[in-house]
Amino acid sequence: MVISGLLLSGYGAPDKDESVEDVMTRLVLIAFLFFAGPAITADIPPVDVPDTMGERVKACIACHGPEDKEGRDAYYPRIAGKPEGYLFNQLRNFRDGRRHYRPMGLLLENLPDQYLREMAAYFASLKQAFPPPEPLTSSPAEIKLARSLVTLGDPARKIPACVECHGKDLMGTAPFIPGLLGLPRVYIIAQFGNWQNGGLMRGQTPDCMSEIAKQLTTDEASAIAAWLAAQPVSETVLKHEGPVAALPGKLAKRCGSIVLHSGGPR
Repeated sequence: MVISGLLLSGYGAPDKDESVEDVMTRLVLIAFLFFAGPAITADIPPVDVPDTMGERVKACIACHGPEDKEGRDAYYPRIAGKPEGYLFNQLRNFRDGRRHYRPMGLLLENLPDQYLREMAAYFASLKQAFPPPEPLTSSPAEIKLARSLVTLGDPARKIPACVECHGKDLMGTAPFIPGLLGLPRVYIIAQFGNWQNGGLMRGQTPDCMSEIAKQLTTDEASAIAAWLAAQPVSETVLKHEGPVAALPGKLAKRCGSIVLHSGGPR
């Protein structure tokens, strides 16, 4: 009767992608908590937990801690200190199915835009930790190629320089473009692959970066990733000194989907 009641109330309603085993497992856990909860907590004094965003997002910190890390099913990047608009875009993309990773989709399901903005603002306000740069083992030709694409781009193929969007110091432009330094080479390569091929961790919806990535060869993407991962983060950036970079007008227009995606009604 308890399980039937839970189903009728919607707590056990199956997701369209869930198997029967997944649904039954969830119902058993809910029923256990329903009966065992009072007994388990009877002798535990109440805890006064402050109602702050920092407390609410502790579940996020379990995966997105101060360092990048690999899990059994995914790669978890650091999100502290990244631009607020960029974080908001990613949260909305996960929630609305434009970026595909089921656990994130479930966590963010039905959360309104305003709450996602508050989450993004909280993580953007945190100080970001950076690992030491990776050793650069590329050949001189690969290094020359990477530097050329990062600083000059390739106008003949309509590939802008990385610095045009991600800032001269490659640490991002407010509020929508993330930094490129302090990221592992394998992570950057994976993102290039997902943009080029529409992988599971990137949605199928075309955007500015996917169009640019598709113009790059595998060797070019690998050379850029290796070069970026080997660059140190300057003390100026760590101290948050200097003016905040802004996206140039022509690129703001070209990448308008990124900007417009972050505002307005859902």
